[in-house]
Amino acid sequence: MELFVTIFLLFLYCIIFYLCKMAFQMRNQCCYMLGYVCYKAAEETKLDTGTSGEIVLRNKNLGLEEYRFLLRTIVSSGIGEETYGPRNVIAGREESPTLKDALSEVDDVIFDTLDKLFAKAGVSPSEIDILVINVSMISSAPSLLARVINRYKMRDDIKAFNLSGMGCSASIIAVDLVQNLFKTHANVFAIVVSSESIGPNWYCGKERSMMLTNCLFRIGGCSMLLTNKRSLRHRSILMLKGLVRVHIGSFDEAYGCCMQVDDEQGYRGVFLTKGLPKAAAKALAMNLRILAPKMLPLKELLRHAILSYWRNKCKTAAPEAAKAGLNLKTGIEHFCIHPGGRAVIDAMGKNFNLNEYDLEPTKMTLHRFGNTSAAGLWYVLGYMEAKKRLRKGHRILMISLGGGFKCNNCVWEVLRDLDDYNVWKDSIDRYPVKSLVNPFMEKYSWVNQPVNQEA
Repeated sequence: MELFVTIFLLFLYCIIFYLCKMAFQMRNQCCYMLGYVCYKAAEETKLDTGTSGEIVLRNKNLGLEEYRFLLRTIVSSGIGEETYGPRNVIAGREESPTLKDALSEVDDVIFDTLDKLFAKAGVSPSEIDILVINVSMISSAPSLLARVINRYKMRDDIKAFNLSGMGCSASIIAVDLVQNLFKTHANVFAIVVSSESIGPNWYCGKERSMMLTNCLFRIGGCSMLLTNKRSLRHRSILMLKGLVRVHIGSFDEAYGCCMQVDDEQGYRGVFLTKGLPKAAAKALAMNLRILAPKMLPLKELLRHAILSYWRNKCKTAAPEAAKAGLNLKTGIEHFCIHPGGRAVIDAMGKNFNLNEYDLEPTKMTLHRFGNTSAAGLWYVLGYMEAKKRLRKGHRILMISLGGGFKCNNCVWEVLRDLDDYNVWKDSIDRYPVKSLVNPFMEKYSWVNQPVNQEA
């Protein structure tokens, strides 16, 4: 009898120990965002119509057909006249960038946003336990991480990670890295810095598929402060509810659809193929198959399952079966889509049945700041906040795509009503703009004029 009691108590002790361990681990799995700061460059770096025209016209590698292609692309890109360009490009040194140019560009973004973030959050650099920086197109020695640690004299036991080559979806990858570190490190602060190196990677050749990046990518960046301290929940603005990463680089077509290469003249740039939309659609579908069931109500999941079954069973699909796609709005209030380009944004809206209100933050971000690579999502979030759309309990779906090819999505829950004007402070009253057509055509329409054959 005593043996039985001893075994029973031992068994009970093991169960209690296991439950306590699981509870402790669950406490560390929360991921709160205390704040974020997006970068706004100096006024003299704005790429208005005149400045953009000068940059295009001084490229002697371009012929009339290339000029016409760029004209049509810029006009229909959805980018306005207030985006920011690299200083070396504006100064006319795009063909001969130096390491000093590259480091100066990223230093401006990283240090400006971090200075403001530390002041805004009331947290000292010495309190930071985890630091993640993702800038895809530059790898310096010492690393960008080392420059930050040296500048702010951070602790020698800080967990530091430098991510490169991850593309436009690197910001979500960095958040995922932090979330996993939170599982084994209790009560810590983490900083994530997302930006891109634009100036040294400005394409100076004439390949059309490689000129697109010059039309879309602009200077930008964001620093954000994360924690798993439950005692700071009341000070936090967002809580991470779910994150899914999908990488389809094992498929050759997807792997090669977005790649940095040298053209025939030796100019380096990012080559985009016609297979990119297909790769993006495939990666996004795979991602949402995992993420959506975790975020949507059971009623919507059942509706989708029944209509999908009916569509597959019937040879001639009924109108109801054609609507078998998931209605993401049943579990999501806001859609934060990476502002990669107008065509991608419109395709997202069509596929997910999103209206202009849903797409407005992304379209206006593209118009005001351009494609700022991995930082783009946070400018979109800033627009929503400045417009006072984000209310306690709302859920935000962030959708990001990047070369490789990968799709990284996450869902945040708003913990309190947000109303900070942030980086949009000087321009939010002008948005949304009615027309997204760039006035480039008005000044440079001569490029589209027919050539005088008698001349």
